[in-house]
Amino acid sequence: MKFGVQNLFKRFGRRIIFQNIAFELEKGDSIAFIGNNGSGKSTLAKICAGVLSPTSGTVELSIDEKKIPSEKYFQHIGFVAPYLQLYDEFSPMENLKFFAKIRGILSSNEECEELLQRVNLFHRKDDLVRTFSSGMKQRMKFAFALLHNPLLLILDEPTSNLDAEGGAMVFQIMEEQKKKGILILATNVQAEQEHCEKVISLSSNHSQKNR
Repeated sequence: MKFGVQNLFKRFGRRIIFQNIAFELEKGDSIAFIGNNGSGKSTLAKICAGVLSPTSGTVELSIDEKKIPSEKYFQHIGFVAPYLQLYDEFSPMENLKFFAKIRGILSSNEECEELLQRVNLFHRKDDLVRTFSSGMKQRMKFAFALLHNPLLLILDEPTSNLDAEGGAMVFQIMEEQKKKGILILATNVQAEQEHCEKVISLSSNHSQKNR
């Protein structure tokens, strides 16, 4: 498995968000995008996830030396971000079953329940998501992201709205992801950055370094 970007450039109107972004990752690799507010961390994460197009440059995901078309990225990528929306009028179980159907995967009730146990929401599995706190909704987003056991996990501000227990859960998920695939992180939280071996700073001429 390989994931990489070359000569990535993004502009909104006349404003250049970033340019000349390039990196390549393989199984077991991890990278953090860091920088000041507005530096483009979330934008870069969205481009890597395939939900936003770059102005120019290339993004490429290969599995078993076969290039995956961008419209199929969702089958291999898990994405967590504070701005992702949930179906508030569904329960967690209904949400998971619905997203499994969209992804075209078979997911049993037992598998969905295991995911909810993983994110400590099993006791609320039949409640409407609209009754959840912001931290509980953030936990639900991790359940969605892990539903299809993704090879590439992209996390944008992953511990946002979470308590200490939720933060520990996220850090464990990060470490497990690095063993089975690739981890990409967009963050300004030092404790999150420390889980990544590589860093790209979007606030200092897009410098890249290894830990």
